Amino acid sequence: MSAQQDQRRGGAPILEAPILEARGLTTGYGGALVLEDLDITLHEGEVLCLIGHNGAGKSTLMKTLFGLHPAEAGEIRLRGEPVTGADPKSLSKAGIAMVPEGRGIFPSLTVNEIFEMGMWAVGVPEDERAERRDWVFSILPVIAEFRHRRAGTLSGGQAQMVSIGRALLGRPRILLLDEPSIGLAPKLFQDLLAPIRELQQREGLSILLVEQNVREALKISDRVEVMKSGRMIWKGLPEDLADNSKLMALY
Repeated sequence: MSAQQDQRRGGAPILEAPILEARGLTTGYGGALVLEDLDITLHEGEVLCLIGHNGAGKSTLMKTLFGLHPAEAGEIRLRGEPVTGADPKSLSKAGIAMVPEGRGIFPSLTVNEIFEMGMWAVGVPEDERAERRDWVFSILPVIAEFRHRRAGTLSGGQAQMVSIGRALLGRPRILLLDEPSIGLAPKLFQDLLAPIRELQQREGLSILLVEQNVREALKISDRVEVMKSGRMIWKGLPEDLADNSKLMALY
């Protein structure tokens, strides 16, 4: 293994070529910088957990990577090709999906209607939509139990499942998960993470996970990076943070 390769937990090497990366990424709001000269690399088939204090810029990074917020400087590359400035629709068709903080589902629509809209948005052919929906139900089967209900009547955990299920409808190769535990009890979050990790390992998905529930997130992660004030300040393996004092020092 070359010196430029990382080591994934369990001993399997991470290939040198990243599937998604940002170099020198700088952006902000109203002239105030939120991200400054930031570098991040997501390798194929890994879960990278990104942690940091509130206001560190994690959600801004996710939005910028998915084309929801413009980069002021730097470059974003997908499979080695520049995609800086690409819109979310183009990135979705290229195999990226994002589950935003706060879920972002329409409360007046039924789950079936949300899924139908999601498949239309990413260009799933009509004759493949029933099969694609059933595939998502096989991953998160409990969704099928409330598929006819309006999203506004769902619990927090149910709504989060719908948000993740909608993102999976396009069969993405890269999944950006922004704070999926918000509003969920720890047990519900564990129940949500388990099938996502199983899917990721089975199909070789690449996942960038932003999460405040650090201990649970690290259990399903291959690598971890810590962000502070718009910059990456530490990177390593989940087991490197087994000591709470180390984790607290980074915060």
